[in-house]
Amino acid sequence: MDSTTSHPESAVQRAPDPRSPDRPPVVGMIGAGQLARMTTAAATELGIHLRVLAAAADESAAQVTADTIIGDFRCLEDLMSFAAGCDVVTFDHEHVPGPLIEALEAAGHSVRPGSQALGFTQDKRAMRERLNSLGYRCPRFAAVASMDEIVLFAGQVGWPLVLKSVSGGYDGRGVWVCAGPDEAADVLSHGLPLIAEQFVRFDRELAILVGRSPTGQGAAYPVVQTIQQDGICREVLAPAPGLPAGKAAEAQRLGLAVAASLGVTGLLAVELFDTPDGLLVNELAMRPHNSGHWTIEGAITSQFEQHLRAVLDLPLGSPALAARCAVMVNVLGGDDPDLRSKLIHVMAGDPAVKVHLYGKPVRPGRKVGHVTAFGRDFSQVRDRARRAASYLATGSEDAGDYR
Repeated sequence: MDSTTSHPESAVQRAPDPRSPDRPPVVGMIGAGQLARMTTAAATELGIHLRVLAAAADESAAQVTADTIIGDFRCLEDLMSFAAGCDVVTFDHEHVPGPLIEALEAAGHSVRPGSQALGFTQDKRAMRERLNSLGYRCPRFAAVASMDEIVLFAGQVGWPLVLKSVSGGYDGRGVWVCAGPDEAADVLSHGLPLIAEQFVRFDRELAILVGRSPTGQGAAYPVVQTIQQDGICREVLAPAPGLPAGKAAEAQRLGLAVAASLGVTGLLAVELFDTPDGLLVNELAMRPHNSGHWTIEGAITSQFEQHLRAVLDLPLGSPALAARCAVMVNVLGGDDPDLRSKLIHVMAGDPAVKVHLYGKPVRPGRKVGHVTAFGRDFSQVRDRARRAASYLATGSEDAGDYR
């Protein structure tokens, strides 16, 4: 869509934007998915005015955010109109085209994280090259555009190998594990810009979430273990069970160093491979992240509050655990679209489990909510979270996908 396209205002009118010195700060969040929805609750608690840019009035955050503007994040006119009156603009996703973010900055809008930092989440090749140049350990990779280049790389690292779309992938999309040349040729036929990566044999996947403000404040959450299935995060265990203190501290230092090196403001999630040879950086996200949903109840400061504090350059909150351990399990859509009919059973069965539903239509495999349990015993807490998520998704506490 070109920059001359315009869209009607939302039926929900913008809240007044008074110019008095004590007016609340206005944070504009581009995107209206579940991350923006959960940021709305944190903004309300802090007395921050949150404005969201939604593609449609029925999007997750648009359902609960009074100041919702309907527009297209690919349209410069819509972005400029949305940013007018905002003290800072931030993001629910990484898909806003880089030139449009640069145009917002050139017009004098405060954008956090900025275009330069966000470029590394939008271009996996640039991200890998930059991290390598800074000395951070990543899987071996190469830019590839032909079968000859893929086969040459495979000769160096072996099969299987991983092909990744340079841009646009998430939740397992845009990532292909190829056992041999035939599978690689099929991926290549899509015509996408690709990088090839070494298939890493890891012990487990970890994630570190850090907050960083424009003036350089930093705060690192406890390192968590993520459980992936078919490229989608299914569970998050906080803190990562059995992780040696030295390795946990190393991961926290790594997260803070990457945030500083790339000039990140707001939240940065660093997904890591824990290998016998040490930690490898896998992916980056510069926004609230699925690996941090447990922080709403399980940490003193939720990731959504921390993101708001960071982009407004307010003192950062404590990232410490609020309980000995917490487990978050994503609720994935299945065959039954009716989540609410099962909610009473979950509430009655475990009054201490916390349920978050995103207001999204149910589709198989789609993240439509999450549950968090916390306490003192990991095995019990994990079992409670799994049972609750399983029942919401399938109507059974013992569904195989959740066990």
